[in-house]
Amino acid sequence: MTTILLVDDEKLVQRSLEKTLLRAGFDVLTAADCRSGWDTFQEHAATIDLAVFDLNMPDFTGLNKPGAGLDLLQKVLEAKPGLPAVVLTAYDEVGKAKDAMNLGARAYFVKGREQGLVELIEGILGQKT
Repeated sequence: MTTILLVDDEKLVQRSLEKTLLRAGFDVLTAADCRSGWDTFQEHAATIDLAVFDLNMPDFTGLNKPGAGLDLLQKVLEAKPGLPAVVLTAYDEVGKAKDAMNLGARAYFVKGREQGLVELIEGILGQKT
């Protein structure tokens, strides 16, 4: 089974995305900030096939920081190069999209269309195999 690490600090968004991904047949590990996301990643790194990070969430010290998801993305990709990753945001910020892609994210996705995220993930995983 394909395992996805989902890190998002908005509880309702996280729960909605988790349910959508579970219904699509993925195993989902969740965390609410950079610190717990990193801890979950370290614990399950060998089994994680793809990561989805919120762009704006609490950073490694627990403070809300714009772009903190990019810090987590960078740290995870240093630990597991080549891991497919998607960065989520509530805003369509082209500059941040470029930053995410430059750091190694496979895609950037604006929240709100969960089925679109499933299709994006399936496409990325299809390219990987």
